[in-house]
Amino acid sequence: MTTDVIAPARTLRAGFVGGGFMAAVHSRAARAARAELAGGASSSARSARDAVGRLGLDAAFDSVEALVADPDIDVIHVCTPNATHAPIARAALEAGKHVICEKPLATSVADAAALADLAAERGLVAAVPFVYRFHPMAREARARIAHGDIGRLVSVHGAYLQDWLATPHDDDWRVDASLGGPSRAFADIGSHLVDLVEFVSGDRIVRLNASTRTVYERRATNVDIATEDLVAVVVQLGSGAVGTLLVSQVAPGHKNALSIELSGTDATVRFEQERPEQLWVGRADGASVIDRDAGRLAPDAARLALVPAGHPMGYQDAFNAFVADAYAAIGGVSPEGLPRFDDGLRAVRVTEAVLASAASGAWVEVAE
Repeated sequence: MTTDVIAPARTLRAGFVGGGFMAAVHSRAARAARAELAGGASSSARSARDAVGRLGLDAAFDSVEALVADPDIDVIHVCTPNATHAPIARAALEAGKHVICEKPLATSVADAAALADLAAERGLVAAVPFVYRFHPMAREARARIAHGDIGRLVSVHGAYLQDWLATPHDDDWRVDASLGGPSRAFADIGSHLVDLVEFVSGDRIVRLNASTRTVYERRATNVDIATEDLVAVVVQLGSGAVGTLLVSQVAPGHKNALSIELSGTDATVRFEQERPEQLWVGRADGASVIDRDAGRLAPDAARLALVPAGHPMGYQDAFNAFVADAYAAIGGVSPEGLPRFDDGLRAVRVTEAVLASAASGAWVEVAE
């Protein structure tokens, strides 16, 4: 795997489906990667025109079908409600387009597996933005664990806490299972937590026992809500390490508190997304905080550190790095750690296991 980001040989033409927050993040990242922002489509021609104006795209397409069919567009970014991801991504792949699809890749394992197979069959780059992998200090944690610095992994602890749905007045389309899928909190943010734990540790969750709770069954506009507000999971990894994961969208005071802590026989490392410039390292005789400084980091972490130490980098920087790597892959190279549709399928499989365990109250094996 290369540790250098190499720009595609020619300027890529990118199309965007959707016009909300994630479409704005994707378009900024595409612009930073020097793609041509060829156009956008949305739920209607009017919505597409509005999105094109706000995002600075070249043209509005009257339909998703028209965007996908445009022979001049190379890559499609799917930034729409969860239940629409699979059909749009499938159409784009069948049209020969590379795809960057928001997570969850699909709302069922069958659909996610079919997409991963189709992308492999067509030889197309198909990526899912598990972008927290692209924080330099997350990569530094991964490098230290791979090097053996923490010893044998014995436990993991992770959490992803938010408060944007903390009151019954808070509402969103994701609450509706017909749009967001059968899982909300875990599919939406728990997928990021699982991906980061497995990516950084180099290990996989093999068994889990989960409990879910819907705190508010009625919100401002949605009623009879079945999707979960929070999830607690006990996990066992392939190495024998054990751990806990807590995911909540109803944790007052927490905006985007994604954190992972991995303990080995010799040391512990802790990464917090809200403090992405640092990595905490603990040992029995004391603890230290490692600051992001490219000259002192592992090569794969250093290549993501684009500005000097002390100049903060954040979420959009991580997203920009992800899109740059995806575009580099389209150009024929193999960037280290690019999350592809197989990783999206993995997240859907873990989500399905969580729901099955919560429903049965039993331990569930996670399929590979």
